[in-house]
Amino acid sequence: MTASPVAPARTPSTQHDHDLRGPGLTLGARRALAALRIALGLVFLWPFLDKSFGLGYATPAEGAWINGGTPSQGYLQHGVSGPAKDVFASIASPVSDWLFMLGMLGVGLALLLGIGLRVAAVAAALLMVPLYVAAWPFAAGSQNPLVDQHLVYTLAAIALAATLAGDTWGLGRPWSRLGVVRANPWLR
Repeated sequence: MTASPVAPARTPSTQHDHDLRGPGLTLGARRALAALRIALGLVFLWPFLDKSFGLGYATPAEGAWINGGTPSQGYLQHGVSGPAKDVFASIASPVSDWLFMLGMLGVGLALLLGIGLRVAAVAAALLMVPLYVAAWPFAAGSQNPLVDQHLVYTLAAIALAATLAGDTWGLGRPWSRLGVVRANPWLR
């Protein structure tokens, strides 16, 4: 007579968490997704830091937001060359600067911490899809005439949220146990 295997106890969380902690994702896969989450968080957080403080990479010190620079207006008015050029130029304003910067900061921090990944994925799409549209059609000789990094970042953020990548090397599990998150699973 052999002993029957006993399923490990699960902590209460959102309804579909058990599917991702069981045989669906290996430890290696969870770690790879966690590494992707952290890297993507830095992709979003870095422009916020550089544009805010003019760290001398894409933004010189004199162009820093804290020195009166406009993080989104210049691009919206002069960096878009496709058919949507006039639409993007019309939304350039201090409000677009604030929305862009808060979006980059929020998505970056959420990904780094592993919390609110569903909201972060939606916010990433709201930031990245317009940047994709602004660059379209891609110039002859570009790397790829259909897909660029903006779409890849969007899809990666969605995949990270769908696989609860914040639970590994992040604060996703404790976050999921908060009362407000349990009552509103979209905050997961």
